[in-house]
Amino acid sequence: MVEVLSFDAYDLQQYEPNRYPYLLIDRVTECVPGKYAKGYKNLTNNEWFFPRHYEGHPIMPGAIQSESLNQMLTIAVTTLPGVDSAGVIGCRCNAVWHREICPGDRLDIEAYVKSYTRGICKGYAKSYVGKELACE
Repeated sequence: MVEVLSFDAYDLQQYEPNRYPYLLIDRVTECVPGKYAKGYKNLTNNEWFFPRHYEGHPIMPGAIQSESLNQMLTIAVTTLPGVDSAGVIGCRCNAVWHREICPGDRLDIEAYVKSYTRGICKGYAKSYVGKELACE
């Protein structure tokens, strides 16, 4: 039987090296180490990036959206035995944005590991607002 993990904002910090205000995940609802991680980020008017991005029509910047996907993929990998979050340094990202993400939205995030060998992870991630694809 496969163990399915979950983490609140405090617990997930042992697997994700970013901290407030750069931690872009609120909760990991499901995680099978080395396979996938799912969770969400609740977006409020108080997010540090909203006041500075498109004044009068705040939206989540694309780079921040991509980072939230990358952080969820990091959780899927760093929950593997013997993998330390300090060794995760970056990724290559080919993001496609499908809709604006605004204050008040809940960003549901899914990340899937395609392969992980010799410290290199290849994966795919996507996010939704409701049932609508936001970013992949």
